[in-house]
Amino acid sequence: MFIRNTWYVAAWAKDIVDQPTARRICNEPIVLFRNKQGLVGALEDKCPHRGAPLSKGVVTETGIECGYHGMVMDCSGACVHIPGQERIPTSARVRSYPVVEKDEFIWLWIGDAEKADPSTIVDYPFNNDYQNWPHKLGYYHIKADYKLLVDNLMDLTHLGYVHKTTIGGDPNTHVNAHMKTLATPRGVKIVRHMPNCMPPPTYAAAVSFEGRVDRWQEFEFVPPGHVIQWSGAVDTGQDALEHPEARQGGFALRVFHTATPETESSCHYFWSIANGYRQNDPSATEHLYQDVSTAFREDQDMIEAQQLRLDELGEEDLVSIVHDSGRIQMRRAINALIADTQASV
Repeated sequence: MFIRNTWYVAAWAKDIVDQPTARRICNEPIVLFRNKQGLVGALEDKCPHRGAPLSKGVVTETGIECGYHGMVMDCSGACVHIPGQERIPTSARVRSYPVVEKDEFIWLWIGDAEKADPSTIVDYPFNNDYQNWPHKLGYYHIKADYKLLVDNLMDLTHLGYVHKTTIGGDPNTHVNAHMKTLATPRGVKIVRHMPNCMPPPTYAAAVSFEGRVDRWQEFEFVPPGHVIQWSGAVDTGQDALEHPEARQGGFALRVFHTATPETESSCHYFWSIANGYRQNDPSATEHLYQDVSTAFREDQDMIEAQQLRLDELGEEDLVSIVHDSGRIQMRRAINALIADTQASV
């Protein structure tokens, strides 16, 4: 079952321009478009005349024009033009979804529109700060349940095995990390400290360390599918792990990850990767993006293979280990929202 009364990322704002974009969210077909006044609309992708996908049409001065017979819908879902017909029936309309454009994201509410509160949208100001946090935006279509993707993001011990040549490094460093799992007002946060370790390849290629480093990873989960990451490393001896204000002069990155369910076994993965070490060097941001993109493709390959195996053999006999504490709390938060959804049906 999908969690519906929540905000999902439907697209990057930069990608919703002068052409309609078809997207399936929580198994509902939706068309996104930006009207000539710059506002973004999200409608059920079905013309009320003959059921043709509105995403096959074009954006006009007054809305989105169906590519089959030319009826035009505005951002509210109301038909505002029928070729050759002056009177427009009140029934000539389609469902519209609440939409908010914020922090370079297009946020969409899939559930009861009366419950859509923009103040509950996750804040991510780093996407608006290209000076201190220059960044690039990514998107992957993942052939797996969105919960498996979030599992992966909250399971940091896999880095040393799946990403040895990029952001991971030595597996023992991750297995022996000092870890805390903390409840937050909305979800759960994992804090992992790896003192006096060797920097992973991506870090070492980006900045010049003297030798061993103190490394941190902080991942905050906000249900149903958002993970906010701050990771980095500095030379040892600066007491940076216990005092975040001392985390200067080394390597740092921020990532916003979000998984939006498409179907029960597929999802949309949006991510923003920010460079916090050589902010005035565009090549540093590009190299970071490419390295992280490679790592995320490695994750995609593993998660999609995992989905296929679980579809075949089920997950009833899976076991948890000590490093799963953050993932377990994350799943509890999702399951609580699913229970609330079931209770309201």
